[in-house]
Amino acid sequence: MSLSSVAPRVFAAALFLALSRGAAAHDIPFDATVQAFVKPTGRHLDLLVRVPLETMRDLDFPERGGYLDSAALAPLLPDAANLWIADFIEIHEDDARLPKPLVRATRISLASDRSFVSYETALAHISGPALASDAHLVWNQVMFDVWFEYPIRSERSRFAIHSRLNRLAARVVTVLRFLPPGGAVRAFEFPGDPGILRLDPSWRQAAGQFIGLGFRHILDGTDHLLFLLCLVIPFRRFRALVPVVTAFTAAHSVTLIASAYGLAPDMLWFPPLIETLIAVSIVYMALENIVGGSSTRRRWMIAAGFGLVHGFGFSFALRQTMQFAGAHLLASLLCFNIGVELGQLLVLLLLIPILDALFRFVVAERMGTIILSALVAHTAWHWMLERADRLRAYRFEWPPLNPGVLASALGWLALAALLAALFALAGALLRQRSRRTVPSPDTAREASGDGL
Repeated sequence: MSLSSVAPRVFAAALFLALSRGAAAHDIPFDATVQAFVKPTGRHLDLLVRVPLETMRDLDFPERGGYLDSAALAPLLPDAANLWIADFIEIHEDDARLPKPLVRATRISLASDRSFVSYETALAHISGPALASDAHLVWNQVMFDVWFEYPIRSERSRFAIHSRLNRLAARVVTVLRFLPPGGAVRAFEFPGDPGILRLDPSWRQAAGQFIGLGFRHILDGTDHLLFLLCLVIPFRRFRALVPVVTAFTAAHSVTLIASAYGLAPDMLWFPPLIETLIAVSIVYMALENIVGGSSTRRRWMIAAGFGLVHGFGFSFALRQTMQFAGAHLLASLLCFNIGVELGQLLVLLLLIPILDALFRFVVAERMGTIILSALVAHTAWHWMLERADRLRAYRFEWPPLNPGVLASALGWLALAALLAALFALAGALLRQRSRRTVPSPDTAREASGDGL
């Protein structure tokens, strides 16, 4: 074997061993919290970032006397900031990606340092004097602070950020605060990579995002899909199902919006209670299908009642997402409901012909209704038992009677009275409509020719 053919293999083996030793020296941390500030000012945008130093895995930390040599480490920090932070953060101005930032300052901080409580203190800390070179620092117990500066066209532009810093650790949580000019601070907290995050979205951007969220949520929610299936099985006519599904959507919109504005109970037992009640709603609807005899009017009233429960369930799913609505909270909630309604209509368009074909060519309608409903009831019954076990782990306590609780209770009572009145009005309108569509005996005779 020639020397020319051996040399590349030796080089590759040496490189592999070197990389293996480097990876073993600084293993990926399990948990990391990233703190960041984004502030546009004039023609530049400041990005202040704090990460644990141990997330810089390709950096050999110089030591002296068993402790971190901060003076020898300082010249290496700008390259580490570019390699491990700037290269994994994209900032967009009006949908145009900004160029690579300038590293204005870097420094090492104690883990106990509290300067990142505000933008002003964080900026003063990063641009201030470094820690003393004789400080007894351990490399995996200190923080790495960076000040990046991006050129921008205007501080009034709409900015977005895509953070891919989830590479820093097995689990990364980012706490980001955006400081628009003359506006209130917008705080975000998200795990991993959330995709492109619009820091101050327009109402159109928020609307499009939340319509998509609602559409995907109803398609991903198995319990909501089973509830819809129970609604569809007895009434496979699209026209008859529209008021039923609309009543369900209107009812869950009420509790979803109320929860988003802080009117729902915030006790620990409330979410598992709602999850248990959602399973109960599916069991009830499936058993009603098995027993039979449910009219359209009765079905839409039941759907509306259970829709109130499902609305709380939707609010739990949106709890971490509402921070992305910007200043358009109500519009985002309404658009989420529009997305849910679109998803439900798509499910109806798919289920109705499938069930029609099933009952026409495979099994008799009544037998098929019983079999499908029994399968759904069996699944939901197990969910109900599992969720009830989790619910029993919480101790139920009545909230203390104070003016805030009383005001919230009165608000819910007023809302319940309003809903009851709306349901009564809708029922009356449906009864009146049904009377108009049912022909009288004389009209029926005339149509059949008996009156001639």
